[in-house]
Amino acid sequence: MGLLKEATIETIRRLPDECSLEDIMYEVNFVAQVLEGVKDAEAGRTLSVEELLDRAGRWAR
Repeated sequence: MGLLKEATIETIRRLPDECSLEDIMYEVNFVAQVLEGVKDAEAGRTLSVEELLDRAGRWAR
């Protein structure tokens, strides 16, 4: 089973029985984004703190 599928199933299992569909979708999307971030980091697609602050400063202008 793929990592995303395993993480999704485990995430859903941990949610309370009373959760809404929106709750499930939010959590599954969060897990998918984290896994994408991990893949990016492993592939070297990262920013230094300085690069991030520079970009954030340009966005705020």
